[in-house]
Amino acid sequence: MHFPRNMVRGSLRGGRPMRGGIRPPFKKTFVPRHPFDLTLAEVFFPKVAPALDDSALTAALLKRNQDLSPTASEQTAIGNLVTKVQAVLDNLVVAPGDFNTCQLEEVRQVGSFKKGTILTGNNVADIVVILKTLPTKEAVEALSKKVEADLKTSMKTEVLTKGDQHTIQTHLRGFDVSTVQAKVRIMIATLPQNLRKLEADIHMDHKLMQNHLAAIRHTRWFEENAHHSSIKVLIRILKDLTKRFEAFSPLSAWMLDLIAHLAIMNNPSRQALPINLAFRRVFQLLSAGLFLPGSAGITDPTEPGHIRVHTAMTLEQQDLCCYTAQTLLRVLTHGGYKHILGMEGNTSIVREMSVWNGVCVSPLTAVYEKPTDKKEGDLEEDIEMIENENEEEGSEDGAE
Repeated sequence: MHFPRNMVRGSLRGGRPMRGGIRPPFKKTFVPRHPFDLTLAEVFFPKVAPALDDSALTAALLKRNQDLSPTASEQTAIGNLVTKVQAVLDNLVVAPGDFNTCQLEEVRQVGSFKKGTILTGNNVADIVVILKTLPTKEAVEALSKKVEADLKTSMKTEVLTKGDQHTIQTHLRGFDVSTVQAKVRIMIATLPQNLRKLEADIHMDHKLMQNHLAAIRHTRWFEENAHHSSIKVLIRILKDLTKRFEAFSPLSAWMLDLIAHLAIMNNPSRQALPINLAFRRVFQLLSAGLFLPGSAGITDPTEPGHIRVHTAMTLEQQDLCCYTAQTLLRVLTHGGYKHILGMEGNTSIVREMSVWNGVCVSPLTAVYEKPTDKKEGDLEEDIEMIENENEEEGSEDGAE
């Protein structure tokens, strides 16, 4: 059979082209989903039974927070050291004198001590020093020696015990000023316009510089949005969970800040939820897939574009975090909160079968299996790859 030359694929009868021309090839588009959140959907799922008496859980959470909070002596020791180091660094900003190895632009406190979420036994405060000049390794070494000399000069009139003696130790991020009781970690950064000028052999690591600048943005956001005392209590408890349950260890301090803020403040009333409800909600959200591939997750409020914080975790870590939270949520539902908080028992409840008030809770297992037919480093043709591509495009569009 002979076809006229003008009848090509995509044409209508009579040779007229289709409206709009030939369609472009189909491209996969990542559409994030929001996990089910009972707190936000409560209006559609009205309760049919009276609320349970959760006073025991509330009391246990407050008791655990008290146990995890630093003692008065720890607070005093770290506070005194921070004050002394901050004074020395501030003086180098306004009156450097004959110190010209590097120029300081700004000194900012960051991290858990500044936010008020520090744990007992971890007496470390973080300070970011932003340099006007390029952060060479020699300049950081010289700055550490200058700080050490100025500290000794400022404390000449004080009677020092062995516990008050300072030691300085340099590392990849900067240097530490330590006593027996506390430590101040000095993290070096530079002006954003200097980042593109950094050379690996001469200067501090480019990625670490970006992380230190991000720490300043995180602390500023926290002070403006997450200053409620309940948020700090929940963060301290979640930090303890990440230390005791291996599945939660990939959750960074910034992720914990954001999920605690979400659990307490993101609700229809816009009022802070009670700590017991917020604690349950964290496990409900993680169990529903808040930090799984394809989830809308939590967008980093300090970064341009739509960067979701949980994409820093591997797929195995996301799966492990989810099914561990599901197991612990079942334990929590049947009254096993003391084991979760570490007040009784141990963490074997996520690996072994346990019984709570006659209910047997079997630990869940992994769902995600890493492909074995692909070489290490190969991209995977799954939704996470499409997701990351879209995020990179969004981040470029949002960059200044």
